Amino acid sequence: MPHMAIEYSANLDAKVDISALCTLVARTILETGLFEHGAVRVRAFRAEAYAIADRLPENGFIDMNFRIGKGRSAEEKQRTGEAIFTTVSDHLASLFTTPHFALSLEIREIDAELSWKKNAIHPRLRGK
Repeated sequence: MPHMAIEYSANLDAKVDISALCTLVARTILETGLFEHGAVRVRAFRAEAYAIADRLPENGFIDMNFRIGKGRSAEEKQRTGEAIFTTVSDHLASLFTTPHFALSLEIREIDAELSWKKNAIHPRLRGK
């Protein structure tokens, strides 16, 4: 159950191709080798309203919340986080040339007893 939710400030629309960012993050998640292809979800949510730091209009953010099921070691989670954060940081390097951008990533483990799923994609991809 690797689900990445990317929240971003609306003022980044002209600076970041969010669809390309989603594709990049999905590819990076799969390249770790820890997650099944049919389970990966990456989606982005545009924040229309926000107040960042000193509220300058050029301040922007991207916050990544990565939810995964239990079963990976601390080292595997650390390696996954580093891979995602490094890849996204490199992709967005131009935004760090100004003092107006913040990037964050958090990995959260989901308790299987409190998570319900039904997935018709898994059987199709597993059959290949």
